[in-house]
Amino acid sequence: MLRVDVTKQLGEFSLEASFESQGRVTGLFGASGAGKTSLINMIAGLLRPDRGIIALDDETLDDTSAGVHVPPHRRRIGYVFQDARLLPHLDVRQNLDYGRRMNRLAADPAQFTRITDLLDIGHLLDRRPGKLSGGERQRVALGRALLSKPRLLLLDEPLGSLDEGRKEEILPYLVRLRDEGIPMVYVSHDAAELRQLATQIVMLKRGRVTALGGVKVLTQA
Repeated sequence: MLRVDVTKQLGEFSLEASFESQGRVTGLFGASGAGKTSLINMIAGLLRPDRGIIALDDETLDDTSAGVHVPPHRRRIGYVFQDARLLPHLDVRQNLDYGRRMNRLAADPAQFTRITDLLDIGHLLDRRPGKLSGGERQRVALGRALLSKPRLLLLDEPLGSLDEGRKEEILPYLVRLRDEGIPMVYVSHDAAELRQLATQIVMLKRGRVTALGGVKVLTQA
């Protein structure tokens, strides 16, 4: 379970968000500037709340009243950005292994094979990122995050930079991840994406949660 109850002042913008989620895929929905990325950056530990609590399962990640802040590298949370952020000097195999090595995890060949099969990227292992399509880069970024064995996966508009054809290419892989039971927080301003993927919706508007529930709340968008 993910529990969030935080406030954050960012210049003239204020974010106040409170919700609990037990859904497999929690969709953060809202227009650009609603506070979605700031919120998942707090969940990731990249941004500290001014006040409040963030807890995942039985662990408190942030509690400002108690002075608790677990650093990002100790949260076991994977993060997939809109632009993939692969390392251009490494091939796909090395990029996939990067998260595992940074988290000092033992090699797990069976897990590596399972993830590359799940995302259909086994044939790309010897290529550099510059030789990949946008959709292929995002699948590699997903694989890299999953191979760090996260207990939660954050996805910040992972299809936002792709054209419609590439989006349709990636969506089935995201559905596979959801059906594998991997907990995700998925940021999007695209209601159609979230209808396909999310099991719970948190709707944000100007830094405030305006609706919380199943995908039916997207009809209020």
